[in-house]
Amino acid sequence: MAIASLLLLVANVVYATSYVVTRVVLDDVPPTILALLRLVIGAAVLVPLSRRGTVPPAGPPGRGARLFWMGALGFAAAFALSHWGIAGSSATNAALLIVVEPLTLVALGPLLLGERLTRREAGGAALAVAGAVVVVLNGVPGLTLEVLPRWRGDILLILSGVAYASYSLLGRTVLTDTNATAITARSIVWGMLVMTPLAALEWAGGARPVVTTSAVAGTLYLALVITAGAYLVWNWALARVEAARAAPFLTVQPVVGALLGAVVLGEPVTRFTALGGGLVVLGLWMTVTGRR
Repeated sequence: MAIASLLLLVANVVYATSYVVTRVVLDDVPPTILALLRLVIGAAVLVPLSRRGTVPPAGPPGRGARLFWMGALGFAAAFALSHWGIAGSSATNAALLIVVEPLTLVALGPLLLGERLTRREAGGAALAVAGAVVVVLNGVPGLTLEVLPRWRGDILLILSGVAYASYSLLGRTVLTDTNATAITARSIVWGMLVMTPLAALEWAGGARPVVTTSAVAGTLYLALVITAGAYLVWNWALARVEAARAAPFLTVQPVVGALLGAVVLGEPVTRFTALGGGLVVLGLWMTVTGRR
C-alpha cells in the first residue's frame, strides 16, 4: 500500500507537468495530431511490454466494450478536449480544472459502481463545483461581471476532466493486480484508432505540425512519460488502492501545474484563480474524507 501511495504521488506530480509542456508544443503541433502522436508512440512502447502480462480470458461480461470506451473516452476524447481547451485557455486553468476528474469519480461512483455519497461528500462536491465556476468566470457570479474570452477553453477542460474520470471508472471494473500493462496498452490502441479520423480531418483542413526542437522533445515527453509511463503507474496503483484513497493525490496537479504555468509561462494567477482553486481543493478534501 505504501508503494502504491508513493507511486500515486509521483504519477500526479508528473501529470502536473503535462499542462505546461502541452501549451508549449501546441504552438507547433495541432491539437488532434498531437493527441494521435502521443497515442501512437505510447502504443509502440506498451504493446510489446503487455505481452508479459495477460488479460484473463474469463471475466466480467462486457470487458471488451469497457476497454473500447476506456480508449475512446479516456484517451481520444480526453486528449482532444484537453488539447483544444489548453489552446483556448491556459496551462494554469487546465491544472486547476483537472479537479473535475476526482469530483466526477465521486459523483458517478454511486451510479456506476454502487458507491454511496455521504452528506459531507455531496457538500464537498458542490463546493468544488462552485470553485470551478469561479475559475471559469474569473469572478463570483452575481458579484463580479468579468468573463474571460478563454471561457470556452475552460469548458472544454472541464469536459476533459469528465472524460479522464471515465477512464478510471471503467478501469476499476477490469483492472487486477497483474494486468495493468495489458489494460493500459489495449485502451491506448483503442484511443489511437478513435483519434485517427479526427487527426485526419485536421490534416485535411490544412493543419500541419512544425518540426522544432521543443515540439519534438515535448511530444516525446508527453508520449513516453505521460501517456505510457504515468498512465501505467496510475492503473497499477488503482488496482491496489481504493478510489477514495487515490483521489486526494489528484489535488497535487492543480498546485504544481498552476505554479509551473506561472513560473515557466508567466501566466497570471488572479485572486479569483486562487480563490476558485482553493475552493475546489477544499471541496475535494471534503469529498475524499467524507467516509472516515
